[in-house]
Amino acid sequence: MTPVHFSFTSAFMLGLMGLAFHRTHMLSALLCLEGMMLSLFIALALWTLHFESTSFSTAPMLLLAFSACEASTGLALLVATARTHGTDRLQNLNLLQC
Repeated sequence: MTPVHFSFTSAFMLGLMGLAFHRTHMLSALLCLEGMMLSLFIALALWTLHFESTSFSTAPMLLLAFSACEASTGLALLVATARTHGTDRLQNLNLLQC
C-alpha cells in the first residue's frame, strides 16, 4: 500500500470512527461525514488522474455536488433541531415524538 493510499484510507477510517464513537453533538457528526466525503473525493479524483480516463472524469465532481447537498441538508437539520430543542446534543433528541 502506497503512502497516498494509506493516508486516504486512514482519513476515511478516522472519520468513520469519529462518527461511530463520538456522537454527542450533531455538528461533530456532520463534520465527520464531511471528512469522509472529502477523503472519498480526493481518492476518486486521484484514481481518475492515475488511469487517465476521460469517461470517469465527471465522477469526482458528481460526488462533490452530492456532498454539498448533503452538507446543506445536514446544516438545515442542525438549525431546525437547535431552534426546536434548544441544543444540538443527540441525546436530547427523541425520534418517537413529532
